[in-house]
Amino acid sequence: MLTPTITKTTTRTKGATTEEEPADMHIPDNYIEHALKNEKSLPPVTWNNWWKELNYLSVAILTISPSIAIYGATTTKLHPATAAFAVFYYFLTGLGITAGYHRLWSHRSYNASKPLQVFLALAGAGAAQGSIRWWARGHRAHHRYIDTDLDPYDANNGFWWCHVGWMLVKPRRKPGVADVSDLSKSAIVCWQQRWYVWLIIVVGLAIPTAVPGYFWGDWRGGYVYAGAMRMCMVHHSIFALNSLAHWLGEAPFDDKHSPRDHVITALVTFGEGYHNFHHQFPTDYRNAIRWYQYDPTKWFITLCGKVGLASHLKVFPDNEVTKGQLTMELKRLRRIQDGVTWPKDNVDLPVISYQSFQEQSRTRPLVLISGFIHDVGAFLDEHPGGRHLLAKQIGRDASTAFFGGVYEHSNAAHNLLSMMRVGVLHGGMPHALEERAVPPSQHLRVMRYSETKGVRQQDTRGENVSEAA
Repeated sequence: MLTPTITKTTTRTKGATTEEEPADMHIPDNYIEHALKNEKSLPPVTWNNWWKELNYLSVAILTISPSIAIYGATTTKLHPATAAFAVFYYFLTGLGITAGYHRLWSHRSYNASKPLQVFLALAGAGAAQGSIRWWARGHRAHHRYIDTDLDPYDANNGFWWCHVGWMLVKPRRKPGVADVSDLSKSAIVCWQQRWYVWLIIVVGLAIPTAVPGYFWGDWRGGYVYAGAMRMCMVHHSIFALNSLAHWLGEAPFDDKHSPRDHVITALVTFGEGYHNFHHQFPTDYRNAIRWYQYDPTKWFITLCGKVGLASHLKVFPDNEVTKGQLTMELKRLRRIQDGVTWPKDNVDLPVISYQSFQEQSRTRPLVLISGFIHDVGAFLDEHPGGRHLLAKQIGRDASTAFFGGVYEHSNAAHNLLSMMRVGVLHGGMPHALEERAVPPSQHLRVMRYSETKGVRQQDTRGENVSEAA
């Protein structure tokens, strides 16, 4: 088992340039197992120690803004212009996270020009959710170690833990290693990291307070609604990426992990709600791939691409996306298929001679069709064409009549007929094509790869025989 020492991030100098070594350069191949086994976790949070385990800075940030918002909403009249500006600023700072922190810097799903990078860095700071580097490091760990104890917001720990709990208490375990050395090379990322606290104050509170105050005299309303309340709303909108997006909805691309797709999550998270797609294809700049799905972040990036502010928008090949969808659809169909009662196959039925078939037909209403012997007693009075048409075929081969001689029966009729099988005629099907022995409902079947082994061997033997012939 590989268990070398995990080295910390270092720097190396080449000429005048300082290059940061990737943090995951020297991790062992069995890193997850190694980390979980050798890195001790903190004890669980209990009623006896919770106050010691709180992350008081995060608690302050996440409680002060909603407290101000709640108190301010009960004491401050909402000006219509302030309300409109607060909504605008909510989307602007939200896009700083989704289009900037998330899709640009965490996943590098497109290239952004310097002006766009500056805008997104400022807007993201206004959302007050940590610096670009800090946010991206946690998010990359989340993707790499999803649904394990090395995932900083592991969905297995419960909805409220991955929504906000992981920030309120000290991490029980150090998040899995994730490299962000590429971000250290970005002057804009480093600039935002250096001035982050001041940027929160200016972009997060000063600007949303000053705009309503200067233009229509609503200083208090700007601070309460566009500042504190808007910040609280953006917080929980983005937090829903870690909670709601892993609990609500379906998994149309893969069900191996917890992410889900749902329109409600998309509405709450600026279009990030198609999370099952995102975790399967994280470098795709889109979350929603259908034109009618709500993804304002995708629309914003597309617009930036049109006007030259963004380029190299990454899109995962449609063929690979379709494979994921097809796999999940086949799984769904397999579950339905496993719940259906199918007719007995020839290997499960007794082989009966034609003479025996005729003898037994004197006491049982047996009809021969496509090499199978059917007991039609329960259906005689239900036959749409009348009992007489079915009764006259008892003890006879009715294949020609069934397959168009008298009436070209429907697929449903053929499927129903197959459920009446009681035996197989010795000698095969002299009066019908072999494919007619297979009911329409069984012409297509969902099979696991392991179940196709016998079929593949038969195909191989058949090819060899043909070549020899």
